[in-house]
Amino acid sequence: MTAQQQLEMLRDELREHNYNYYVLDTPTISDYDFDMKLRALQELETQHPEYYDPTSPTLRVGGMVTKNFETVEHEHRMYSLDNSYSKEDLQDWEKRVQRVLGDAPLAFTCELKYDGASISLTYEAGKLVRAITRGDGTQGDDVTTNIKTIKSVPLQLKGDYPSKFDIRGEIVLPFEGFAKMNAERIANGDEPYMNPRNTASGSLKLQDSALVAQRPLDCLLYGIVGENTGIDSQWQMLEKAREWGFKVPTVAKLCKTTDEVLEFVEHWDTHRHDLPYETDGVVIKVNSLQQQDELGFTSKSPRWALAYKFKAEQVSTVLNEITYQVGRTGAITPVANLEPVLLAGTTVKRASLHNADQIAKFDIREGDTVFVEKGGEIIPKIIGVDFGKRPGGSAPTKYIDRCPECDTALLRTEGDAKHYCTNYYGCPPQITGRIQHYISRKAMDIEGMGSETVELLFQERLITNYADLYTLTKEQLMPLERMAEKSAENLVNGVAESVKIPFERVMFALGIRFVGETVAKKLARAYKNIDALMAASVDELTAVNEIGERIAHSVVEFFQDDDNREIIERLKGYGVQFSLSEDQLENQTDTLKGMTLVVSGVFETLGRDELKKMIEDNGGKVGSSISSKTAYLIAGDKMGPSKRTKAEGLGVPIISESQFLEMLA
Repeated sequence: MTAQQQLEMLRDELREHNYNYYVLDTPTISDYDFDMKLRALQELETQHPEYYDPTSPTLRVGGMVTKNFETVEHEHRMYSLDNSYSKEDLQDWEKRVQRVLGDAPLAFTCELKYDGASISLTYEAGKLVRAITRGDGTQGDDVTTNIKTIKSVPLQLKGDYPSKFDIRGEIVLPFEGFAKMNAERIANGDEPYMNPRNTASGSLKLQDSALVAQRPLDCLLYGIVGENTGIDSQWQMLEKAREWGFKVPTVAKLCKTTDEVLEFVEHWDTHRHDLPYETDGVVIKVNSLQQQDELGFTSKSPRWALAYKFKAEQVSTVLNEITYQVGRTGAITPVANLEPVLLAGTTVKRASLHNADQIAKFDIREGDTVFVEKGGEIIPKIIGVDFGKRPGGSAPTKYIDRCPECDTALLRTEGDAKHYCTNYYGCPPQITGRIQHYISRKAMDIEGMGSETVELLFQERLITNYADLYTLTKEQLMPLERMAEKSAENLVNGVAESVKIPFERVMFALGIRFVGETVAKKLARAYKNIDALMAASVDELTAVNEIGERIAHSVVEFFQDDDNREIIERLKGYGVQFSLSEDQLENQTDTLKGMTLVVSGVFETLGRDELKKMIEDNGGKVGSSISSKTAYLIAGDKMGPSKRTKAEGLGVPIISESQFLEMLA
């Protein structure tokens, strides 16, 4: 037997043992025998480096050091899930789903929601090529080297896997392993880790992969995205992933009614503590992938999935003081400063009180003993007061009427729950907040600058708005505290590089109230450049798909302000992108202007997202449901019969994919 044959035989044998032990939990050899085989493979690989294999089991031990984790854009966006906490929430969601799908039969796949660090793994030709953290959903950090050390992550797949796909899951730390880690830390005189979730998340960003390999991390997978996967349903997806070698939890159920879903939720709300991992709810997904495709996404979440959260842990503690924070838009947020208390594995010292109405609703006062829980297990919130422990002489909370930062009288408009400071250009937290938003990752993504740096530059009077960033020099920055020559150079270069950021992200970076990422893209595509947008009226803006009056008024008010217009003129002069690129403009027309088109079904040559983009690029609106205002229904294969019936009843023309493309040609 040649050395190459020996290597391949040992690798295959160790992969199989690894799969049996870490995925199936049914080891077929002893730990000692496994270690001996692994050592033999390591020796052979050292003697024959010409037969290097990036999927070798020896890579599990780590050893590579990553100083900086590269930020990588997700090929397929990682969305968050909408949360529900009651039977009524679930039933309302089902009604919304049914309205879109009509009378089509529904089935749901229910899976436990494991509480870990989200990860996206990319496989090509059956090999793991990339692992990216969730990040902001659009882009995350490349942690491939560390992920390769996790034994339940297959480096080489088996079976009839697609040529390329992404698979999503959670990196978790089992309770048993977490307890052992903490026992070792305590024995060494170190502080114990607070909870498994944060420890798992922090492990992914350790620079030395050998340290990651020592941690008993696990990877539980639940969702595949990609083209031509050959999969028709979520249930089939789970089964296929198991066949290919992934660790997919077997705790899942295919349900036909919301009553069956609730039975699953109630069972695991009681029995989740018997599981080896942290869980905080159940994820409910429409089972059919074709129906998922038809339901689509909002700007943040899939319409075809919902997280039903288990009842959150509650504790009581004393509210010492209510303070007030000012956001970048001038919105005032009251904050409860609490006697520190342990809640769901972390020490809680503060909780948001949201607004004046919330304080009045619960009659929350300083000195009260309050009940606190983690909303969605993440953000602490006060859910009530223990009136039996209220101290004598307690007085109702009087909400502030002046800004805590600049003493400007606060304004609260009718129908708005928030109070606002109107000192837009003179209130320090608003000024620094807007600049911090401008430099953030989803906006201008300026390297070498963070929130603390912005605060420092403002205090030193080097910047008072985001246009001032482009005038900074290395010589101005170097005398500042904690600013070495290299840091100053990186900051100046990061600002200079930001002029390459495309128009739609610049629109988001400007920080116009109510203009998030999705709205910014729609405005950029509709108006093509900043000058056309600045000239738009409220009526013209509301004609754009998904732009309501509130957003339209906010945009008009922003551009009517002389200071804002002056800043934009300065940014233009520095080279910031205020129009769509030539590539983006090339395929844009007004062919569909004033038309609303609905896309339904599966198509031969284009994906649904591509069709929707073409509609928007050619001036049309994409509708989610058919009405008398629908100009055309673009029908693909497997379209729901109710949509066809409704379109025919309203006299809406039904066209095919090829007819739509001919229309544009």
